Amino acid sequence: MSQNLSRQASAAALALALGAALVAAPAAAADAAKEKCYGVAMKGKNDCKAGAGTSCAGTSVRDHQGNAWSYVPAGTCEKTASPTSPTGMGQLKEFKEKKA
Repeated sequence: MSQNLSRQASAAALALALGAALVAAPAAAADAAKEKCYGVAMKGKNDCKAGAGTSCAGTSVRDHQGNAWSYVPAGTCEKTASPTSPTGMGQLKEFKEKKA
């Protein structure tokens, strides 16, 4: 009897693991369709990372902050305006802001 319960528990654990993997697959595909774009987020609207002393999403302290990013559709970052960026467009990496 205990061997049967052990098999059932193993089967249940395997089913849960497979279910979690299937749920994660669409999320990975969605991430591939987006890219992190620095310098395009408005104050308090970044998706994550806004420099030292900040915790994450929604913590940028000014518009177009060079070390705060937002997700944008893949391929659009460097076509998105960013008045503080050296090129005037969003960047794929952090940058030192210029005066807007």
